Amino acid sequence: MDNKPIYTLRQLVLYFLKLGTVGFGGPVALVGYMHRDLVEDKKWISDDEYKQGLALAQLAPGPLAAQLSIYLGFVHYRIIGATLVGLAFVLPSFIMVVLLGIAYKMYGGLSWMQAVFYGVGAAVIGIIAISSYKLTTKSIGKFNAQSFKQNWMLWLFFLTAAVITFVTQREQVLLFVAAGILYMFVKAPPKWGSVKTVNSLVLLQVGLDSHENSLLVKIAVFFAKAGAFVFGSGLAIVPFLHAGVVTENHWLTEQQFIDAVAVAMITPGPVVITVGFIGYLVAGVPGASVAALATFLPCYLFTILPAPYFKKISKNQSIKAFVDGITAAVVGALVGAVIVIATRSVTDVFTAVIAIAAALSLLYVKKIKEPYIILIGAVVGLILKNLL
Repeated sequence: MDNKPIYTLRQLVLYFLKLGTVGFGGPVALVGYMHRDLVEDKKWISDDEYKQGLALAQLAPGPLAAQLSIYLGFVHYRIIGATLVGLAFVLPSFIMVVLLGIAYKMYGGLSWMQAVFYGVGAAVIGIIAISSYKLTTKSIGKFNAQSFKQNWMLWLFFLTAAVITFVTQREQVLLFVAAGILYMFVKAPPKWGSVKTVNSLVLLQVGLDSHENSLLVKIAVFFAKAGAFVFGSGLAIVPFLHAGVVTENHWLTEQQFIDAVAVAMITPGPVVITVGFIGYLVAGVPGASVAALATFLPCYLFTILPAPYFKKISKNQSIKAFVDGITAAVVGALVGAVIVIATRSVTDVFTAVIAIAAALSLLYVKKIKEPYIILIGAVVGLILKNLL
């Protein structure tokens, strides 16, 4: 962070504007794209900075991909970088879901979208499977005997997190913290002062009282809770949203909520942007704006407030071991999430073939980009649904 950046703030903001516009696949794919583009290809961000960002993003509540983007904006350009990058990343998909919300209200349903999602959902599985594979090899090691022997503890954390995420269908932040602390004590036992430092990194969440009157205030309080109390990806926030939006407040019907999740999956950017679609259906453009702002503000604050402190102590060997342990568990949890999403999206032979074809295309066709795969998946979905 002390080194002068080799890129301008404008270049970084434009990158995240583009990623927010064409970055399909949810948190697993998005964090993979960031590593590929910013660490491997452009070399704007070091691997250590990326890993620190991923660890902090997973420790703090809120959507993973958005938090990581905010942190990467902070690395060299501090608060102004974090703010502009966060806005650039979220804004394109927010505009898209609001426009889809307008179309949804006007035309009353998304039958064509169900057909599109049939193909897109399967293609997304292929994309995120390859992204999680690449992230695993970069963060922990290659899938070979030497790596398993050398980094056996990290692989154990990885496997444990993957299995627990698959079984519970939730991402367990205490597991991440436990993996970090255990690995730290084994690899680089800290002095007692360092233990206090590590403990201070485990962020406490603040409750919100809901003495609201107007609908917009209700929306703001509910979605602020969603942003402040849910860890990880869209996978984690969907059950929370369902309970509040459908069961408690009766803002949407079951079908409307399913359609909202479908919209989030077929649009680029963070999956959590489904809150914009939900907010629009409940209270129009003001509702969409309030829902999105309330959801992303807590994750913004939980990222930028500890970021300088987190960076400063990250060179400490104990903290490095702590971050390595957390990272292994985080990537394992992301792989577990891929399997969960796959069980929902790959429902028959056709979707399985689409998913496998998407994965193989990314592995063996160098020039093909993810948006093209998504587009092909959408067309195939429409064709198959009309034929079946």
